Amino acid sequence: MARYTEAVCRLCRRVSEKLMLKGDRCLTPKCALERRTVAPGHHAPTRRQKISDRGLQLREKQKARYTYGVLERQFRRFFNEAVRLPGVTGENLLVLLERRLDNVVYRLGFAASRAQARQLVRHGHFMVSGCKTDVPSFLVKPADVIQWCESSKRTGYYKRIAETSKEIAIPSWLSLDPQKLEGRVLTFPTRADIEVKLNEKAIVEYYSR
Repeated sequence: MARYTEAVCRLCRRVSEKLMLKGDRCLTPKCALERRTVAPGHHAPTRRQKISDRGLQLREKQKARYTYGVLERQFRRFFNEAVRLPGVTGENLLVLLERRLDNVVYRLGFAASRAQARQLVRHGHFMVSGCKTDVPSFLVKPADVIQWCESSKRTGYYKRIAETSKEIAIPSWLSLDPQKLEGRVLTFPTRADIEVKLNEKAIVEYYSR
């Protein structure tokens, strides 16, 4: 499967916004956006240039892709699915992205970033409702239970997560049992539950042309 392999901090600099791609590091002075405010590349402009409406729409689409770690073809499939669902297309798109298993693992506090969560899922550390699942794009649904595999509970990483689980703020559409370190999907997320700063209307306008 293809994936982005370059420095992820370049993505934040490209859209001039923190996308929290490196977890807590993004909140420290080590954040690349704090140290280098210009866009990546050898010929970055020294002053801001006016961006067209099309450029703003593209930026919002790219921000969504970068934030959730989705490549273009997969992102387009999510958009096509959002169009077929009843309701507002933009909100449907964000809800589908939010329901991805790697995002849920991140939201439950089992990983510092979505990239780390994606790696944990791919390595087979989690079960969904009793079935081992190593597909990061798996879409969870209400009543699904996200559990650690028994073999993973013996790792040092699991023990560190268990010590800090009570400090984690969980979205209202999810619940976490800090004793078992087990998450549950209570309901589908709504737009109000999604804290990612995105203009979903601009994304819909981008694909509507």
